[in-house]
Amino acid sequence: MATQPKADNQRAGKLGLTFWYQLVVLLFLTIASLVLASSVLIPLSFAILLFVLLTATSDRIHRIVILGHSVPKWMAHLGALCLILFGLLIILSILSSQAGLVSEAFPKYEERLSGILAKLVALVGNENYAAAQKALSQINLSGFAGSIIGSAGAFLSAFFLVLLYVPFMLVERLPMQTKIDLAISDPTLASKVRNVLHSTSASIQRYVGIKTFVSALTGFGSFLVMWAVGLDFAETWAVLAFLLNFIPTVGSIIGVALPSLVALVQFEEFSPFLMVLLGCGAVQFSVGNILEPTLLGKSLNLSPLMVILALTFWTAIWGIPGALMSVPITVCIMIILTHIPATRPIAILMSGDGRVGPKG
Repeated sequence: MATQPKADNQRAGKLGLTFWYQLVVLLFLTIASLVLASSVLIPLSFAILLFVLLTATSDRIHRIVILGHSVPKWMAHLGALCLILFGLLIILSILSSQAGLVSEAFPKYEERLSGILAKLVALVGNENYAAAQKALSQINLSGFAGSIIGSAGAFLSAFFLVLLYVPFMLVERLPMQTKIDLAISDPTLASKVRNVLHSTSASIQRYVGIKTFVSALTGFGSFLVMWAVGLDFAETWAVLAFLLNFIPTVGSIIGVALPSLVALVQFEEFSPFLMVLLGCGAVQFSVGNILEPTLLGKSLNLSPLMVILALTFWTAIWGIPGALMSVPITVCIMIILTHIPATRPIAILMSGDGRVGPKG
């Protein structure tokens, strides 16, 4: 009789080891798939975020009432598509027209920066001056700029895949409810699935839409500051500020530091550097710490630790595109987990204060 509980304990232990073994194998295969299929998954991820932004803009236009009637859905879709394509064309035209000029200007900036840093280092003593000069001579800003432009060119070359995915996603949006009803025979379960999908889609649309809006506002505000100072390539640095705003904490710092560094090496005076630093810093602080939390509220906030982990993970997996999409992807995952009762505790642990919105 005493051997039966012992056998049950051994069987339970084997099942527990099997579960953890399968979990480790699943995580390994998932990470390997993300790395090996990055050339397909990165454009697909951008296409999904673009599709969410398009649907959010379309729904917002559809709710506009003109002469007692809301805007027709087809007109809302067309208006949203034109608006987003116009914004993308502006970004692509700025990057394509100024990328070569920025690359050509970097050797001049590199020489000026080396001279400024050498003067600063010389203040600490003559003994360290030679070592500092040797270290500064090894700085290759033009090569660094070339690698960034090459990465941007590779992204632009894959951008046609994004434009190829989005129309098919739009076509697939309408018959999805009918497919759910046909796939799930239980009407109650089908209704619950539709409600979860609807609330999840609405939350993701809200986050992506607001994040894109505040990022565009950050880029425009930074452009006004840089244009007023007369900074070279202000349009390019504004586009980078818009894109970098999707990267948590680090993106805002780079978005301020990069144009400030350009102002330091472009002008002989020190005042333009301070104007760009303080002006762009004020824009980043006011939008990121006042406006964005007000618009998003407390329901979509991530834990600071989760933000850093997401940034580290997706950057290691997909590089710069992963850094840009780290928080949007993680927030989307948290929102989906929020609306599934079994995974809601995980979403609570991922959040900043435990408040993750209504239950699904």
